[in-house]
Amino acid sequence: MVRQRVAWLLHRAAARYADDHDATEALDGAQRRLDEPLRVAIAGKVKAGKSTLLNALVRAPLAPTDAGECTRIITWYRDGLTYAVRVHPVDGDPRPVPFRRGPRALTIDLEGRDASDVERLVVEWPSTSLRTMTLIDTPGIGSLSTHVSARTTAFVTPDAHPGRVDAVCYLMRHLHAADARFLEAFRDGSAASAAPMNAIGVLSRADEIGAGRLAALESAARIARRYRRDPQVRQLCQTVLPVAGLLAETATSLREDEFAALRALVAVDRPRLDGLLLSVDRFGAPDADVEVDADVRRALLDRLGVFGVRMSIALIRSGQTTSATALARALVDRSGVAALRETLVTQFSGRADLLKARSGLAVLSSLLETRPVPGTEDLVGEVERITSETHAFAEARLLNALRAGAVALDDVAAQEAERLLGGHGADPVDRLGMAVEDGGAVDDATLRAAALDALAGWRRRAEHPLASVAAIEAARVVARSCEGIVAGLAG
Repeated sequence: MVRQRVAWLLHRAAARYADDHDATEALDGAQRRLDEPLRVAIAGKVKAGKSTLLNALVRAPLAPTDAGECTRIITWYRDGLTYAVRVHPVDGDPRPVPFRRGPRALTIDLEGRDASDVERLVVEWPSTSLRTMTLIDTPGIGSLSTHVSARTTAFVTPDAHPGRVDAVCYLMRHLHAADARFLEAFRDGSAASAAPMNAIGVLSRADEIGAGRLAALESAARIARRYRRDPQVRQLCQTVLPVAGLLAETATSLREDEFAALRALVAVDRPRLDGLLLSVDRFGAPDADVEVDADVRRALLDRLGVFGVRMSIALIRSGQTTSATALARALVDRSGVAALRETLVTQFSGRADLLKARSGLAVLSSLLETRPVPGTEDLVGEVERITSETHAFAEARLLNALRAGAVALDDVAAQEAERLLGGHGADPVDRLGMAVEDGGAVDDATLRAAALDALAGWRRRAEHPLASVAAIEAARVVARSCEGIVAGLAG
């Protein structure tokens, strides 16, 4: 397996760099990371909803969403045996700092430190959501404070800090040039690292599209589909998903008193209530002719947004939700965060060994290039052998080429190849396109038959006398992926 090969190579390299403390420390860290959860950075422009989305993914109000001092600091959230926060200063050793859990976020005491003096904060929180992934909240790019934006860019850019981040979940309201530049910087040009499979795009704050009308998420889904078909976007990230982070975050902590207030609003005659919901000012006005207090209405807006209030009222009015628990579940379902969680699992967790191996190779390659020592020439050759001989890397390179339009395959064949290469998920069901609804399952015999059929088809393509050299090589790689599926099902 690629993980074991990389671990062995890092061990050999550490012996060669035994007299270089910094290099040894970097190599030891890369080796330890092979056994740690994936590191997934949540990035995006200022006010994209990064902290809100992180809270929704963790199912706990941890990350501050206001413009406080801590939002200017890169903050790691990882599973822990107990609750703790540690500050890692730019100069000096890490140390625990006091914190307090509030209703909306953690309040962390930096003990007089300026944000610029802190390299990162590490929050340890016992959470099943963090057992397979360490989520890293980053300051917004495009900030008026250029050094804050530069800190995020430097943190995830492979050239600056190779292997520090395994994958990125990038939030955008619309695709701007700054977004494309960021994603391009995250993807370096090495064979082991260049692939869109380690980036997912999120069309964030999807509930605000179309002025928060009930059809907002449908409009967002259409925009996301358009981005997924865009050749430029396909070269930069694996997929684009619409998510209403505020809706999901609030749903995880929806209170009974909030449900009661929403149910009281449903009792208001529809024309009058619809008139109030035309704007934030009308809904929160103190002189509105409804029994629900203005402070309560404004609190609902703060927690749910206009779209969330409208959606909650529609769900309660329809009789689909008769309790706070049922409403919370319905809001989470509609927020898109469940689909994002599933994608994070299939695209990132399902490729954990590959992504972490790539990070380890990135660390080693950087050392070999920038700090060469006598006797490391064979290590350079080993890195090249791993990246050229490991089929997972061949899949990554071909996925890149397909999404860049560099391989001459017809549309149907290109789509099938992308799926079989793991572009929609690494599991055999995803690769073969045989997922079923409602939690059903496909038996191994059916999967194996489909894999054998695909294998035969791609072997024929690889032997076609009129196909180009690039198309033949692509077909061989896809056929090898099919062989791997068949072998896995046989086991």
